[in-house]
Amino acid sequence: MCPKTSLTIAATRRGLAVLAFGLVIAAVTLSRPGFAEQPAAAGQKATTKGPVVFAAASMKTALDAVAAPWAAETGKTPPIVYASSAVLAKQIEQGAPADIFISADLNWMDYLDKAKLIRPGTRQNLFGNALVLIEPADASAALTIAPGFDLAGATGDGKVAVCTIASCPGGIYAKQALDALGIWAKVEPKLAQADNIRNALNLVSRGEAKFGIVYATDAKAEPKVKVVGIFPESSHSPIVYPVAVVDASKNPDAARFVAYLSSQAANKIWTEQGFTILSK
Repeated sequence: MCPKTSLTIAATRRGLAVLAFGLVIAAVTLSRPGFAEQPAAAGQKATTKGPVVFAAASMKTALDAVAAPWAAETGKTPPIVYASSAVLAKQIEQGAPADIFISADLNWMDYLDKAKLIRPGTRQNLFGNALVLIEPADASAALTIAPGFDLAGATGDGKVAVCTIASCPGGIYAKQALDALGIWAKVEPKLAQADNIRNALNLVSRGEAKFGIVYATDAKAEPKVKVVGIFPESSHSPIVYPVAVVDASKNPDAARFVAYLSSQAANKIWTEQGFTILSK
C-alpha cells in the first residue's frame, strides 16, 4: 500500500471515529433528563438509568466487566463512553452530559478540576498501569528495552502505533519513555498516531503496525498481540487513573457507582485485567 493511500485510510478512520463518538454523545444526551426540551414535572420520579461514565479507552474491557454486576444488582445500567482522556475532558468542558469522569492520567483530571468542573471531595486515584511494547502475536522481534535500543531499526519500513502524543495520555507516556531512552528522534518518523490507545492496539492486532506502545492491560485484553517488553517505570510519569464525579451531575447514583469501583468485587476484576490497585 502506498503512503498516500495509507494516509487516506487513516484519515477516513479518524473521521469515522469522530462521527461515532459524536453519535454516542448525542444518544447519551437525548436519554438524559434535563436535556429534553421540557423539564420534568414537579415530583416526577427520577431517571432509572445509571450514571453516565466518561472513561479512558484503555479501561473498556475491565470497566465493562465491573459495570455488569453493578447493573444486575441495581437494575440500572450505566452508559459508558470510551475515548481518549483528552477528548472526554474537552467534551465535559463543553457541557457533555457526563456524571463520572475516569482519566488515564492526572493531567486531564487536573484540567477539569482547575476549571471547577469536578465535584469537590469526590476525586480519588483508583489504580495504576504499565507501559509496554507490543507486536502481532505471530511476530518474533528480539528486542530488549534499554537506553538506545534500536526500535527504529527493528521497525524498518513499518510503523510504531501510539495514541496521539500531544494529548492522549498513552501517547504522552510513550514520548516520555522514548525520550528517556534516547531514541525519540529516530522513532518519531515511524509513529502511526491513533485517536485513542485502543485504536493503536487495533493497528498492531491487524498487522497494520509492526509495533505498538500501549498499556499492559490493553495487551492483556487482545490475544492477537504479545508483549515484547515493559518500559521502565523510571522512563515516564507514573500511570495513574483518577476518578471523580462531574460537578454538573444530577444523578443520585454517581457517588454510589464511584464507590463500587473500589469494592472488593471490582478490585478482583481490575487486578485480573492487569491494573494495580492504589492504596487509599
